[in-house]
Amino acid sequence: MIDRLRLDGPRVGAMAAAVRDVAALPDPVGRVEGTWRRPSGLEVGRMRIPLGVVLMIYESRPNVTADAAALCLKAGNAVILRGGSEAFRSNTAIGEAIVGACEAAGLPPASVQVVPTTDRGALLELLRRGDEIDLCIPRGGESLIRFVAENARMPVVKHYKGVCHVYVDRAADLAMAVDICENAKAQRPGTCNAVETILVHEAVAAEFLPRLAARLAEAGVEVRADGAARLIVPSFAAATEDDWSAEYLDFIVALRLVPDLSAALAHIDRYGSSHTESIVTRDLGAARRFVGECLSSTVMVNASTRLADGGELGLGAEIGISTSRVHAYGPMGALELTTTKFFVFGEGHLRS
Repeated sequence: MIDRLRLDGPRVGAMAAAVRDVAALPDPVGRVEGTWRRPSGLEVGRMRIPLGVVLMIYESRPNVTADAAALCLKAGNAVILRGGSEAFRSNTAIGEAIVGACEAAGLPPASVQVVPTTDRGALLELLRRGDEIDLCIPRGGESLIRFVAENARMPVVKHYKGVCHVYVDRAADLAMAVDICENAKAQRPGTCNAVETILVHEAVAAEFLPRLAARLAEAGVEVRADGAARLIVPSFAAATEDDWSAEYLDFIVALRLVPDLSAALAHIDRYGSSHTESIVTRDLGAARRFVGECLSSTVMVNASTRLADGGELGLGAEIGISTSRVHAYGPMGALELTTTKFFVFGEGHLRS
């Protein structure tokens, strides 16, 4: 919690850099996605337009205030920001700075608003304003997102959990696999893109697991493994059925041996949350199959799940990650805060 709330010099600098990155992105509004000519002579096209008013509800991380404001403004939207009570003063201070900058730039001050109270009644009132708010994006724990989804009268971008996986294939570079697994778990475990389950092909388990165990032990990570893995590394704790769907957000990771890629994909399909999955392999065919058959919102090859982030993927910043396959899927940047409309050019065309 303290790590999520911390606003030291480097983090404030990173917030400012993210705003500059968003400002430097191409303007998505007015972008033509494509045009085509009908046999009748009609010219048809699709153009990007803003969504309207976005309600952002979030917990803990005050940097979201700046990221969300910048992305919504870039996409031509107004945004209402409702952070958690634990970061109320930070969010208020950041919001005041942004509103001042909007006024200085000639933008309506109300284009960015920070809700000036932590009263839950105010949140419920906002969620009822489906006629005035076009989209709600909740960002936080599963209980918050379910509360919003159950009470909102406008569309909601949902992301309940981040149960991310790394699959170490039989053709993996094992040194690379150790590095990726450690980074995905230990670099910042309290994030939704941290790995929660590592799947290992049984053909490389005898060589790989002792190396992984040593590295994770150095990082202070507890491993909860199935029986086959514990025969190789007895110091691993025993996993239960609940561990396969757990989002630990801590220095804990589940580990399971699988006989092949099909079994890994089946495990992810059953226990995953459609967030981020990674395969470590030198087999291009296996990599292509994993990318093609894994339906999560972000699929990595030979890369840490921690890279599933708008800033890392070139979006400048992200307003959240969607794991529902409507409107947007995966990290959401400025482009995902727009929609498209049709435009049609005719010459007196009528329908017969």
